[in-house]
Amino acid sequence: MAKLGLFDAKVPRYTSYPTAPHFSNDVGSARFAEWIGKIEPGRPVSLYVHVPFCRRLCWFCACRTQGTQSDAPVQAYLRTLLDELDLIAAALPEGVTLSRLHWGGGTPTLLAPDMMTKLANRIQDITPFAEGAEFSVEIDPNEIDEARLDALAAAGMNRASIGIQDFDEQIQNTIGRIQSYDVTRDAIEMIRARGIQSLNADILYGLPHQTRERMTESVQKLLSLNPDRVALYGYAHVPWMARRQALIPSDHLPTPEERLGLYETARRLFLWDGFEEIGIDHFAAPSDGLAIARKEGRLRRNFQGYTDDSSDVLIGVGASAISRFPQGYAQNAPGTSAHTTAIHDGAFSTARGHAFKDEDIVRARMIEALMCDFRISRPEILNDHDVTETWLDSLFANVAEQFPNMVDVGENGLFIPAKARALTRMIARAFDVYDLSKNGHSSAI
Repeated sequence: MAKLGLFDAKVPRYTSYPTAPHFSNDVGSARFAEWIGKIEPGRPVSLYVHVPFCRRLCWFCACRTQGTQSDAPVQAYLRTLLDELDLIAAALPEGVTLSRLHWGGGTPTLLAPDMMTKLANRIQDITPFAEGAEFSVEIDPNEIDEARLDALAAAGMNRASIGIQDFDEQIQNTIGRIQSYDVTRDAIEMIRARGIQSLNADILYGLPHQTRERMTESVQKLLSLNPDRVALYGYAHVPWMARRQALIPSDHLPTPEERLGLYETARRLFLWDGFEEIGIDHFAAPSDGLAIARKEGRLRRNFQGYTDDSSDVLIGVGASAISRFPQGYAQNAPGTSAHTTAIHDGAFSTARGHAFKDEDIVRARMIEALMCDFRISRPEILNDHDVTETWLDSLFANVAEQFPNMVDVGENGLFIPAKARALTRMIARAFDVYDLSKNGHSSAI
């Protein structure tokens, strides 16, 4: 696999297609309003709310966030969110419900309890939960307490997501994220005491000073907390995009070969503990929704990673949030100031996006299928999309030629065997017709 460039390649994570660097200003607020208006009445949709504030800025993080020690900017931002939700309500067809609601950031748990309640109530007034809906919140163990958890539980939160990154103290100091095992354990116990049993956890490999021994210790500590679902993400060191990462010493980062060893160490521990492998970087208990969706062929991929949500509409609320519609993608203004100005002027802040064209939809489906199931069904693509057998077979043949002995091609389609799954993002890249030369992406491993 080294000969194929695994240790050198920089490729997208493919949480969308085309990827966000290819969005343009051709999609604005009018197009966003048009797409919302075309949602089928009574249809369930997903909603993502972005809270871009943190009490402290972790150096490893490449998310669009800003630090604040005061609640004043958070309160002002909440007023903007409520106004934005009113604009969405005016554009939504009747009877739309929520299949998934996710609060991310930043640090959503930085909101005070009364702020959480106001936000949740306004969302529910506009789009009530559908049967079996999931409401998840990213929770910072350093920024949570009993009162805020009471507010979230009362609002219907039924899944919590906790970022751990690594439990090693030296690594935490190096990446600017101090979060002890005890603080994390106590937060999880408070969550479960409120009847919220579904727990996601994120952990990173590829961090400075990480070794297999340290990775083993951190994973074992994580497993002792009994999560239902784990995301094992590779740390993306992109200081040219996220300036705060310049504080992380690049000379202490593991080599690509060492990164692969760290991933395999964590992977084996999760599998030994009874977790099932989900796509390229997730693990789930057999009873978890992701594991069930994978078995039933319903696994999907979106901006939050893997999901069992079947909705084809995701509405992003807040600065920089991205929406997905059957017609394309729309992203809000990235800065809170520009976003707030647009909303207070009575318009959506949509600043960029992408309207699907040409082969976007069929290529998006093939990339998603590879990322979720490691296979592309030839009968499905021919049945669901307006492409010819000649076009599809030629595409498969070209990919097989690029990755000799790493993909299996036959009457049923294209399949990535277990031995080659470290190459999945690179193989997916072969189905991507957009230019990557001007865009920085993370390591393929």
